[in-house]
Amino acid sequence: MYMKKIFFALIFCTAVLSSQAQSQNPVQWMAFYKPLTPTEGEIVITAMIDKNWHTYSQRPTDAGPIPTSFTFAASKQYQLVGKTEESDAHEEFVKAFEAKIFLFTNKAEFHQKIKLLTKPGFSIPFKVEFMSCNDMMCLPPKTIDLSVITK
Repeated sequence: MYMKKIFFALIFCTAVLSSQAQSQNPVQWMAFYKPLTPTEGEIVITAMIDKNWHTYSQRPTDAGPIPTSFTFAASKQYQLVGKTEESDAHEEFVKAFEAKIFLFTNKAEFHQKIKLLTKPGFSIPFKVEFMSCNDMMCLPPKTIDLSVITK
């Protein structure tokens, strides 16, 4: 009888921890459009990262984590100029992957330059794929939709 109680208590704790991990959202994403000239601008994408969590650089790695990536919808209204640039990621040894990996803590910022091919005032939708971890676990990779309006 005592063993059954322990068994059910362990199952309950595992279920609670699992549901908490799935409902966690330690990285909040925001984006805005910043005009540079009448025909050029920049999409500024910011990730605010909860304390004790991190997300990964765009730099590819064979060690395991999914690098952050951006997918912009093709359009006749704008054209991407170069690749998405990132703020300074720092390199850190991550025990979970047994490797040095470039990551962000607290905040990450990304910039994508664009050339306007039509008048401003349109929406630019894009997707962000990222992975977040803390010292105890990693959440499954996540893809979110964001958009900005040109001005």
